[in-house]
Amino acid sequence: MDFAHRPIGVFDSGIGGLTVFHAMKRRLPHESVIYFGDRARCPYGDRDPEEVERFALEIGHYLERLGIKLLVVACNTATAVALPRLQEELGIEVVGVIEPGAWQALEASKSGRIGVIGTSVTVSSHAYAHALRALRPDVSAIEVACPLFVPLVEQGHVEGETVESVVRESLQPLLQAHIDTLVLGCTHYPLLMPVIRRVLGPSIRVISSADATAERVARVLAEQQLEETGSHREPEVCFLTTGDTASLRLALATWFGETPEERAVRHVSLPIPVEPMKQTVP
Repeated sequence: MDFAHRPIGVFDSGIGGLTVFHAMKRRLPHESVIYFGDRARCPYGDRDPEEVERFALEIGHYLERLGIKLLVVACNTATAVALPRLQEELGIEVVGVIEPGAWQALEASKSGRIGVIGTSVTVSSHAYAHALRALRPDVSAIEVACPLFVPLVEQGHVEGETVESVVRESLQPLLQAHIDTLVLGCTHYPLLMPVIRRVLGPSIRVISSADATAERVARVLAEQQLEETGSHREPEVCFLTTGDTASLRLALATWFGETPEERAVRHVSLPIPVEPMKQTVP
């Protein structure tokens, strides 16, 4: 197979990375994609960073064996702790979600007071603060961990009084800090966007890295001359999960209007197999 015709690999700890996947499908409609959600070990955000790095490398090598041409780490926690190792060890381009999100936040902010919410591991790594200050040294980055957000999303709770109460309490320090821009430093968090916007009010810009990451992927593919033009075949999508395929299907249908064919959603056992699942490759 011509390298350019290979699929893009996307992975996350669960379903949050589907926000990045859908942004990519809008921006790159001709590309085939293999999505990997590690729901059996989700959430990553409260795990030891070395453990998260091990998971990321395991999944990255597995997807590379499946024949992808580029890997998108659609998980802020994995990007924060594992991106350099993935870029070093894999023989393909690897794109994370933190730097694209930082660029977009800086473009949106007028005051330079930028809030970042993420998992405990992401916030402890200060990956966003480092990325923001590397681009604009005088920026003020206020980071807050929101460890309850991912479990809420993974359990399907994205609206209601309890969800709004959790979001309001979590974001209070950022309101008190008078930020003008908030970065959603976890790809699960856009699924809580309506509640987050209500709590913050209209004056604070909310940045999801999904669209910015899709733009970065498009640029990398163009630079490497790896774009799929759509002239050879229809794009295909495959969803892999270490968790329950039924719950993944429900999430796809409920939040993204996706109803993939039966064969396009597959369970991957842990530990992840050494040999590739050839039948899952588009």
